Amino acid sequence: MKKKSIISLLLCLCLAAALVFTGCSSNNTYDEADKATEAATEAAVDSIDYMALVNKTHALPDDWEAKLETVHMTNTVGDDVEVEKKAYDAYLKLKEDLEKEDIHVDLDSARRSVEAQQKIMDDFTKEYGADYAAKTVAKPGYSEHHTGLALDLYLIIDGKDVVENEDMIQYPEIWAKIHAKLADYGFILRYLDGKEYITGYGYEPWHIRYIDSTEKAKDITDKGITFEEYLGAYTGGEVSIDYGTSEIYTDEELKDAVIQIECKFAFWGDVELKSIRYAGDEAVTDKNLKWMNDLAPDANYTQVVEFKMYFHTPKDVGELTLNADSDYNDYMWWLARTDDGGWEIVTFGYGEPD
Repeated sequence: MKKKSIISLLLCLCLAAALVFTGCSSNNTYDEADKATEAATEAAVDSIDYMALVNKTHALPDDWEAKLETVHMTNTVGDDVEVEKKAYDAYLKLKEDLEKEDIHVDLDSARRSVEAQQKIMDDFTKEYGADYAAKTVAKPGYSEHHTGLALDLYLIIDGKDVVENEDMIQYPEIWAKIHAKLADYGFILRYLDGKEYITGYGYEPWHIRYIDSTEKAKDITDKGITFEEYLGAYTGGEVSIDYGTSEIYTDEELKDAVIQIECKFAFWGDVELKSIRYAGDEAVTDKNLKWMNDLAPDANYTQVVEFKMYFHTPKDVGELTLNADSDYNDYMWWLARTDDGGWEIVTFGYGEPD
């Protein structure tokens, strides 16, 4: 009996010791896991949000600069380009893949400071006019280029750099091949053709955005939607565009005018655009042209056009001088241009010439 008691006592002591050591081991494991979790949490807090929306109505987050990690590269024309680190790594992989198909690109620009953006805005306004600048250049502080995640590409054709927008647009087949590979590396095409009323910018085949997720990039691309739509920042439906029948202007000329209107409208936040229609050749009169030149005496316009818009305002219109929760029908947009210039928005609303 004593022998059994001693054996039982030894077994109990061993079990107790095992539990003690197991407990210590468990506590150590917990401490290490806890530290790892805290480190991961801190890293996540210190990291930028790759899905952040920066556009004409959404400013760059205040703490972005402190979290941003960038690299510098020199492109084939000798310019220094600053890019967010992960976006640049993904770009290099995309570039390598494209070169397998004899497609050659380089970075024209990526991250820009607010000061640099202001200079671009000033230069474009001086060169092309305020409306064109507003359509193609973001307001300083509201440019996606501030993030370091927006990349503007340029083409290298037969060893020559093709950097001007009007030249690059002449290669739609090449851009289509580039766009087909973007999602594989976590990029999306940012400014889609026909979505100007959402993005606020005309179609730019060279402007891509890194979102650090091939799955999300493929979802956006496959659905043919904008970044705003994917994030729920735009919830309106499709917009009807009616160019009517004109004996004065081609559909392409009228489309150029509509893009100006859509880009301006994108500033109006949650106002839901329903339709835009050409008001007809009957609005193209000497009287209306004189009205345009009276409103802009130094412009010397030679052509005029009118469009009518249907939209619905939200319950909160903010700073807009519109009635809340209301339908607006036949809201007028008047544009004009010179013989060698693009369309410019001169006035809009319900005003008529005297």
